[in-house]
Amino acid sequence: MLSVKQLGHVGLYCTDVQRSKDFFTHILGLTVTDEDPDGRIIFLSAQPEEEHHEVALCPGRDVPPGAKVVQQISFILEDLATLKQFHRHLKGHDVRIRSVVSHGIAFAIYFYDPDDNVIEVYAKTPYKVPQPHSEDIDLELTERELLSIAEASRPS
Repeated sequence: MLSVKQLGHVGLYCTDVQRSKDFFTHILGLTVTDEDPDGRIIFLSAQPEEEHHEVALCPGRDVPPGAKVVQQISFILEDLATLKQFHRHLKGHDVRIRSVVSHGIAFAIYFYDPDDNVIEVYAKTPYKVPQPHSEDIDLELTERELLSIAEASRPS
């Protein structure tokens, strides 16, 4: 069967492209790889040496506030320690966090960008857990305690 290899990038219409650029660079740590001088499009990458961009920002979002446009945009983190650092980082920048959960297969933080799109950052676990599975967690727990929560969600 013919199949794509992987997702290349996501393009987002923004109400304020510069505000979104600041969010994606300062909060998520993405790198601007190219930018139209007229502000028509900004390209951002988590790994600019390997992928030109995973996110493209464009002006022109024209839906009413609160309109559901994007279900979520997810970014993979290196490990659970990095997820814990991200949690402190998000709280330190007063980013509105929706939830912090274990999916069994991963631990995730869901939060909002300036246009109220849901952003997820997550760290994978070594466990196979049928989805959907979600339970609230406290990232103040130790890594061992968190991994035991994920492991306990595996089917018997």
